[in-house]
Amino acid sequence: MGPEGSPLDVKPDGEGLTLEQVAQVAREGARVVLPQRARKRMADSRRALEGMLRAGETVYGANTGFGKLADTRIEPEKTEELQRRLVLSHAAGLGEPLAAEVVRAAMLLRLNTFAKGHSAVRVALAETLVRMLNAPVTPYVHSIGSLGASGDLAPLSEIALLVQGRGLAMAEDGRAVDGRRALQGAGIEPLKLASREGLGLINGTQVMTAAGALALLDLEHLLKAELVATAVVADALGAQRSAYDKRVFEARPHPGAVRAADALRRMLKGGDLDHSLPKSLQDAYSIRCAPQIIGASLDAAAFARRTFDIELNSATDNPLMFPEDGEQVSGGNFHGEPVAQALDLLSIAIADVATLSERHTNRLLNPALSGMPPFLACEPGLDSGLMMAQYTAAALVEELRALARPATVDSASTSADQEDHVSLGMHSALKARRGVELLRNVVAIELVAGIQALDFRAPKRPAGGVAEVYNLVRRIIPFYNDDRPLNDDLMRVTELLRIGEVVRVAEARVGPL
Repeated sequence: MGPEGSPLDVKPDGEGLTLEQVAQVAREGARVVLPQRARKRMADSRRALEGMLRAGETVYGANTGFGKLADTRIEPEKTEELQRRLVLSHAAGLGEPLAAEVVRAAMLLRLNTFAKGHSAVRVALAETLVRMLNAPVTPYVHSIGSLGASGDLAPLSEIALLVQGRGLAMAEDGRAVDGRRALQGAGIEPLKLASREGLGLINGTQVMTAAGALALLDLEHLLKAELVATAVVADALGAQRSAYDKRVFEARPHPGAVRAADALRRMLKGGDLDHSLPKSLQDAYSIRCAPQIIGASLDAAAFARRTFDIELNSATDNPLMFPEDGEQVSGGNFHGEPVAQALDLLSIAIADVATLSERHTNRLLNPALSGMPPFLACEPGLDSGLMMAQYTAAALVEELRALARPATVDSASTSADQEDHVSLGMHSALKARRGVELLRNVVAIELVAGIQALDFRAPKRPAGGVAEVYNLVRRIIPFYNDDRPLNDDLMRVTELLRIGEVVRVAEARVGPL
């Protein structure tokens, strides 16, 4: 294998990192290789900084204090001590630890920022992060402490601690273990930070972006799953297919709605139910307008992806070094507002889709709306059927509505009012991440109810794509013909959604959704 690695390696060069590559490293342990072009940019940037320091110039964060203390000059012999103290004092996070996948994603994103050549850190620092990712040695990082400007200072400081052989690492079982011993066990030497490198490690949006990027990938998949679940429900209820007519969406061509309607048309092709069930002239909005509703969330996710594509490959330090000009410029790229607003939009979309999903479940269980037995029970009265599943869906939706309140409409003032507007981007990211988890449960309930409803339509056959999903679900949970704890059924279907099997079997039949 050459110095540039294999085609399967992820090679952060500051320009072309993708969301999918982030997930490959964070979740699948893909190997990371620092390309030569990134090394050159970093070396050029570092040389420019060292030249400025030798010339006695004032460089924020290298020979000055931080935040409100930016005008305090630091003696040359204390610049390395300044970096050590910066990281120690900023590692002030509390709360539950972030998931290992979020921390690994944040490390990769910080490495990718270094690769742009504006951070003025040594190649040796980047190489240490590469070795930690590949070992793997994952810092134990607390989830509370970032306000999203100046970046994610507190959580990134805990990563910076471990780089130096301090702080905690995360064991495979999630326990906190001694950081120095974890490095030693992987054969990684702790690194003594040089001038500017403490600030280089902690000043940026990488933790909120990491958590948000993984949540976005999960949501993109879940929106496909909701299209599948909607098709199951529409088939079981004998919905009017005309609402999904291509011409309707050509007349109002929002991309997400066009895509959603196309997916539903393909999922609902074939079977007996379309022609054998009585139909209303117009279905309820949750059925008739499903492409418009899900489509709006698809468009929100597309906007977020464009935002993240930019952020993944951006320099978010302050100041930024421009070695070709021999200048460093102070700015505000560490402010997380673009990421935070995109993530707040995702939380709104999540709550909206969950509301739609719960309404689908309700229509299936209400005999006045479905024409089927109450709560899809075999012996209503003696059996409660799926009654309580809808209660759970409603409870989940209520929490999602609370999470949908935008974090970015708030702010806080810190550092003696020097940092008087913050994005709260980490709050937005954690809300979106929690929201995806809850939405997965809501969609699972909808699927369980929809599959149960199809059994009451037998021997009529469901549509082709719907039938594939029916067969998948029935392989892991039986028909609900006697009261039993529903938790197990719901958790099994939730796991099918988590591993992507529901979407996989649907797409194998009808093509990409």
